[in-house]
Amino acid sequence: MAVSYKKLWKLLIDKDMMKKDLRAMTGVSTTTMSRLSKDENVSTEIVSKICSVLNCDVGDIMEFVPDKKEEP
Repeated sequence: MAVSYKKLWKLLIDKDMMKKDLRAMTGVSTTTMSRLSKDENVSTEIVSKICSVLNCDVGDIMEFVPDKKEEP
């Protein structure tokens, strides 16, 4: 299973926020923001900070999606 943060980006749009705003509010690094943009794994601490700042639940910012594998 792979992780997707599409819900996070949609939530930021709904709240009229930019990625740099989220970064400033959470204190996460540019590297972490890059990892989120690439749908790469980040620590639960980072997810917790984001949820706290946006006043939302984990399921509101991320979801697990099936891996894209080639069929045999």
